[in-house]
Amino acid sequence: MEKVYVGIDISKDRLDVAIYASKKRWQFANDAAGIKDLCNVLAKFRPNLIAFEATGGYEMALFVALDEAGLPAAPTNPRQVRDFARSMGKLAKTDTIDARMIAQFAASNPEIKPKHIADTRELREIVTRRNQLLEMLNAETNRLRHAGQLRRVRIEAHISWLRQEINTTDRELRDAIKKDPVWNDKDQILRSAPGVGPALSATLLSGLPELGTINRKKIAALVGVAPLNRDSGKVHGRRSVWGGRGSVRVVLYMATLVAVHHNPVIGRFYERLCTAGKNKKMALVACMRKLLTILNSMIKYHTSWNQRVSLVLGPCS
Repeated sequence: MEKVYVGIDISKDRLDVAIYASKKRWQFANDAAGIKDLCNVLAKFRPNLIAFEATGGYEMALFVALDEAGLPAAPTNPRQVRDFARSMGKLAKTDTIDARMIAQFAASNPEIKPKHIADTRELREIVTRRNQLLEMLNAETNRLRHAGQLRRVRIEAHISWLRQEINTTDRELRDAIKKDPVWNDKDQILRSAPGVGPALSATLLSGLPELGTINRKKIAALVGVAPLNRDSGKVHGRRSVWGGRGSVRVVLYMATLVAVHHNPVIGRFYERLCTAGKNKKMALVACMRKLLTILNSMIKYHTSWNQRVSLVLGPCS
């Protein structure tokens, strides 16, 4: 039986669909009703693979629906698709041509495999292991300060081993991100922001899959950097941050410490809060929230740090 490869070109309002080596073409609205109709149509063809470009936001509703319908979906790297089109001599660009080219790209690349939207287990395990190693390294470093000569040699040997393990884990992390077009695309966007390194990027990818799909208030509440009221009866306290995903918040905190000194937008924001009388801890939490919401917007609109800051915040934010 001949394999069926489907390509979908995604725009904000429309989905253009084509089947490789076939004249069948469809257009659907990029909304709940249109996506439902698309799934019903494609299910009849029993496709081996449905490929679409990872746009950083517009594809998420489609990806979720295809996954829930049990259809084999695979996000692809837009840059690779464009390079493939050039190699095939396809210079014209329309939505229909793009959909056909994506389908052909999928059919020509056996390494592209269907992916589940919730399949972040591997990345999450690597990030968790890295955090465990860092905790052990910190504990051993503290013990070394008070160790006698006999224990010192063994602790130093363990510290050396831990550092090697961290380096190995970092390589595994980079490889896991690079082999997945969605993670790799999002990683490049996130790391375009000054102060965002591989640790925060990987932590957000694995521990905060909602990034870019919900609004700034919800994403801040998920991480636990949104100020919440703690009032009960006649007791009225100050608003404070609590709850949320502690593992993400810890890494975000460390990244914000760096961003305050190396990211001009976050640095100016921190200075402005301190000048206005905010204590340093409150100002730092506010910077964590600001950095997170900017990163959320960057993923949502698939824009780099410089593009997003110039469009939304302006040069003097």
